[in-house]
Amino acid sequence: MDPIVALAVGGLAAVGVYMFLAHDLPRVLIGFVLFGSAVNLSIFASGRLGAALPPFVAPGADALIAGTANPLPQALILTAIVIGFGLTVFALMLVVRANAEFRSVDAADLDAAETPIEAAKNPAPPPAPAAKKAA
Repeated sequence: MDPIVALAVGGLAAVGVYMFLAHDLPRVLIGFVLFGSAVNLSIFASGRLGAALPPFVAPGADALIAGTANPLPQALILTAIVIGFGLTVFALMLVVRANAEFRSVDAADLDAAETPIEAAKNPAPPPAPAAKKAA
């Protein structure tokens, strides 16, 4: 079972990095989600896979019995899933907004739409106020 999980983590990470390096923003977002899933799966696998005893402390005992699953990675993964979902929805809305604003989701097109650094450093002075006529 462990080699299958290792191959799944490696495959998800490889596909995630490959898609993360694309110029298309939706593919970058999908790559981000796949890489996050690979990280979540690797953390989950660190808590013991397979048939293990549930992580309950027996009455009167001070610690878990040997051979039980570690509950900490499970709790971390649940938190990471919720945070990852919120971040994914936020990033998806940024992609939708970029598409609506610039009519493109290609990174090169969005880079060309930015203000040049020289223009941002030296903005044009505001227009001078009109002189009032003397009555």
